[in-house]
Amino acid sequence: MPSSKANFREVGAITIVDLRGLLLLGESSAVLGQAISELIRKERSKIILNFRDVTAIDSAGVGELVAAYTATTRRGGRLKLLDPPKKICDMLELTKLSRVLEVHATEESALRSFD
Repeated sequence: MPSSKANFREVGAITIVDLRGLLLLGESSAVLGQAISELIRKERSKIILNFRDVTAIDSAGVGELVAAYTATTRRGGRLKLLDPPKKICDMLELTKLSRVLEVHATEESALRSFD
């Protein structure tokens, strides 16, 4: 099974988390939670989750995404999604998370949305 990874990039006060692989039950979905926990510890509150290279997400991954959103907003932060593949967009629609999570097609748009 391909491994999941989260790499961090900072653009000023904004942190972009480049996610890669599968967000499925087990270790792979925990990658997202660990990334958010690390950012919260570092007091990084403007977060963009780049979903461009995420190949699949299941209910555990959705749970981690909701937990990440909740943890970030409870601390006064903002979390946004960047470029999720169509099947992930469809899942966001189906679960009605698209009404809660802000999704951007381009990195430039996501970065500008924090202004």
